[in-house]
Amino acid sequence: MFFSGSYLLYMLPAFILVLLAQWWVNSTYRRWSEVNNGSGLSGSEASQRLLQYGGVGDVSLEGVPGKLTDHYDPRDRKLRLSQAVAQGRSVASLAIAAHEIGHAMQDRQGYLPMRFRAALVPAVNIGSRLGVWLLIIGIFMRGVFGTQLAWLGLGLFGLGAVFSLATLPVELNASARARSLLQQAGLVRTDQEKQGVNAVLTAAAFTYVAGLAAAILQLLYYFSLLSGGRRRS
Repeated sequence: MFFSGSYLLYMLPAFILVLLAQWWVNSTYRRWSEVNNGSGLSGSEASQRLLQYGGVGDVSLEGVPGKLTDHYDPRDRKLRLSQAVAQGRSVASLAIAAHEIGHAMQDRQGYLPMRFRAALVPAVNIGSRLGVWLLIIGIFMRGVFGTQLAWLGLGLFGLGAVFSLATLPVELNASARARSLLQQAGLVRTDQEKQGVNAVLTAAAFTYVAGLAAAILQLLYYFSLLSGGRRRS
């Protein structure tokens, strides 16, 4: 019932988009991690300079295991860089570090979309765990109460799509800040470096677009189950 042919009809495009996004970001990172940046700075060294230029010099640097696991943690104001990015002296390292510093700048300035996304996190955590179960139980229960329970589950599950939508402007703005910051700090000068930074940031942004598409398509599939069941009843 839940994984029928219609499920594939809804989700196959999303699976393809997600796989394409993963391939794009990995291949783009691999290409530009082999191109040295003109400044000769590592990701960590560039981050120290960019943090000062961005007005967030109080943010501390910390290593994090894994590949492309780089992120800014607003809870303790730490910029966490993977080993390859922190030690690498590539164009890709500059782009990734600058993007995460863009998030630190958003945090410092109280960027409204970022605050909105952060406010969604508790509800999304509950909805992602509870929503699907309420939806499944409600469909199998049938009746008025079952229908109401299923719709409630769908609403909770749909918070994930809202979160994905709220994430897009946050990520795009962080990338815009990264491009500007790199130029202001004089770390990106040549057309090749600009091309590489744009390529890395664009590929990364597409992963969020793919995630949003997957969330919306899955939500539409569950909506079709409920609306179809209501018509049959």
